[in-house]
Amino acid sequence: VQLVESGGGLVQAGGSLRLSCAASGSFFDINAMGWFRQAAGKQRELGAGISPRGSASYVDFAKDRFTISRDNAKNTVYLKMNSLKPEDTAVYYCTVDISLGPGSGTEDYWGQGTQVTVSS
Repeated sequence: VQLVESGGGLVQAGGSLRLSCAASGSFFDINAMGWFRQAAGKQRELGAGISPRGSASYVDFAKDRFTISRDNAKNTVYLKMNSLKPEDTAVYYCTVDISLGPGSGTEDYWGQGTQVTVSS
């Protein structure tokens, strides 16, 4: 299973970005998907998660300004980030809970991370 992230970059404060994370490989099904971020010198923190049916939840930094969504046909999760602030500067990671098959359990996978830099 591979997760490929895209959409990061440099943006001015107040701008927007949309991150994408596409899962590929051999798996039975995708369960929850989510986004974390890690700023330099800080711990990785959870921002948002979304269920297979599209029920979203937000924690801390992702509340109010960020929107998580998914396209099950494309095995892709998105994070739309609006009104970006310099303190949003971080490496953003997607994570996906994969079902390996009936009776085979699940496993979490992580993307490689994409850098988001917000200039003031």
